[in-house]
Amino acid sequence: MTTHRTLRLKSVWKRDKRQAEPQVKTGSYSLRRPDENNYKTDRWHMNYSGLNFALGETVDMLRDQTRGFVANELAPRAEAIDRDNLFPSDMWRKFGDMGLLGITIDEEYGGAGMGYLAHVIAIEEISRGSASVGLSYGAHSNLCVNQINRNGTPEQKAKYLPKLISGEHVGALAMSEPNAGSDVVSMKLRADKKGDRYVLNGSKTWITNGPDANTYVIYAKTDLDKGAHGITAFIVERDWKGFSRGSKFDKLGMRGSNTCELFFDDVEVPEENVLGAENGGVKVLMSGLDYERVVLAGGPVGIMQACLDVVVPYIHDRKQFGQSIGEFQFIQGKVADMYTQLNASRAYLYTVAQACDRGETTRKDAAGVILYTAEAATQMALQAIQILGGNGYINEFPTGRLLRDAKLYEIGAGTSEIRRMLIGRELFNETK
Repeated sequence: MTTHRTLRLKSVWKRDKRQAEPQVKTGSYSLRRPDENNYKTDRWHMNYSGLNFALGETVDMLRDQTRGFVANELAPRAEAIDRDNLFPSDMWRKFGDMGLLGITIDEEYGGAGMGYLAHVIAIEEISRGSASVGLSYGAHSNLCVNQINRNGTPEQKAKYLPKLISGEHVGALAMSEPNAGSDVVSMKLRADKKGDRYVLNGSKTWITNGPDANTYVIYAKTDLDKGAHGITAFIVERDWKGFSRGSKFDKLGMRGSNTCELFFDDVEVPEENVLGAENGGVKVLMSGLDYERVVLAGGPVGIMQACLDVVVPYIHDRKQFGQSIGEFQFIQGKVADMYTQLNASRAYLYTVAQACDRGETTRKDAAGVILYTAEAATQMALQAIQILGGNGYINEFPTGRLLRDAKLYEIGAGTSEIRRMLIGRELFNETK
């Protein structure tokens, strides 16, 4: 059944599609030839067709609307966001107005009531314009908002989701600690029950959106003797007494998607802010982990498209031996590899996302798709640098930023090594 929220969004997509039609077309990259004097801001403008994956009219309209917005408002700011390492908070209200922050959330709380395929398309298109904003978007809309939606009580959803979905508030999830990254069970953040409250003491680190968030999903130990069965998830608010944030990290890439440590000094959390059940934190975590991997895999796919956005106009405009370098077969071969790898990544990702929407996803494929796309994005960014040669190695061109951003996806949300271990273990156990 089509919800009122979806109808409202469709009307926005149709309006924006009509306005953007000369520049943006689904299944193609309808972008005019770049101005040689303004390459950095005009590089999206090159015509070439793309494979139509037949994802449906609604998802196509979502892609068109998001792509048009990103091309006009986000992509021109990507270099400055990276250089200044500043979170673009004004984007959150705009994302909220577009309905992007609650794609998988019910209309009752202000969401669009769509699925994970739509969510993947949104993060892909945002990441194409700015990978760091795409990462922050994924941390907000999936790691925080979707977890509250999947595991929260009606009271928790009514209290927290509307402002997160409108963009008034920013969300984050905090699991990692200095000595507990891949080894979640080793976390040291304590949550001691005292009456009708839990008192949190300890710290978290590497928290995406940490410096800027208003609402946090926090994992803490509530029973030290129960291992994985002694962890509880909590919803914590930014201004609670004893809760503080460290300075944001000066990262190699994903700059502007701010990351920091969180500190808890006798932070009192009311028991109504337990997300899920006491000692049920791992269940909460695992219930959303596969979806997290799938949605975040849209990030590296967006980076891969951004690499082609740089390379395709460049091979026309760069001249050597009296002709465009795109005339040379070895350059054509490199571009062919990039194009093929991008479409292979999209095919895998969209298939897994559609399986999520049918309730059929498997853990090995959720891990597999982010493993494949993350490593492919890094290799494609390296290839883009190689094609540009010396220009690829200077910051006047975006290829260095794309490489720095791509590498994060081989580390965050589970390292490539952890993903391989998980896939291999799943396959082995299934065939015993």
